[in-house]
Amino acid sequence: MIWILGDVHGFFYHVIEHVQLAAKRGSPPDAIIFLGDLDCSQALHQVLSEIRDLTDIWFIHGNHDTDDKWRWNYLAKSELADKNLHGRVVEIAGLRVAGLGGVFRPKTIWAPDKPDGVVHKNYDSFVRSLKKKPTQQDSEAVETAEEIRHKSSIFPDTVITLARQRADILLCHEAPSCHPYGWKAIDDLSRSMRVQRVFHGHHHDCRDYSARNAQRGFEVYGVGFCGITALSASDVVQVRPGDFDDVVEGSGGQG
Repeated sequence: MIWILGDVHGFFYHVIEHVQLAAKRGSPPDAIIFLGDLDCSQALHQVLSEIRDLTDIWFIHGNHDTDDKWRWNYLAKSELADKNLHGRVVEIAGLRVAGLGGVFRPKTIWAPDKPDGVVHKNYDSFVRSLKKKPTQQDSEAVETAEEIRHKSSIFPDTVITLARQRADILLCHEAPSCHPYGWKAIDDLSRSMRVQRVFHGHHHDCRDYSARNAQRGFEVYGVGFCGITALSASDVVQVRPGDFDDVVEGSGGQG
């Protein structure tokens, strides 16, 4: 059993509480996976120290995880840094799980809905475009706020690499096109990878996409703000509703 966690934005108590309770009952999840926007205030392994021995911990990053260097480093320099699923496929609890963290930034990086929408193919290309010079104190230039921010941008090369692989589920921060603020590029990636299910965060809502699942060729689930959804090989069950799941559709925003 895998628990998929919606955006927490620094609130981890419910995650710790639910995992501990499940462990006391003798059925902790095999793994938990965050869908981005963790917004850590200390290193992730410290935040989740109480449950590290109870379950396997994975994540993808969201746009707010690069709001500043501290939030990014709390993930990237954590003892759990290698558990970032972004841009790869990993077998977890018997399922092939693909991860796509971050967001599309059409004006500065890539507009996937436009034929000529590529500004930078990958992160290295973006950094080279800045034409930075090393500082006198260091052999390498210090990362700017702009560089940190675009660590959560989705680049074409990452999507191309994923599209060549196969997975059972795709976990992404951005939503597919069935969401009012979603992207067809997520649909195309899902079909290329032949996934059966897609889970997204970012928008803090939990919509019913089931009416068109058969037509699109895969199931889609949104996990709301601080929501927890359980996934097994055959079923999807809500463990904890998102805090804003009862908000009228269309009134939600992007986290």
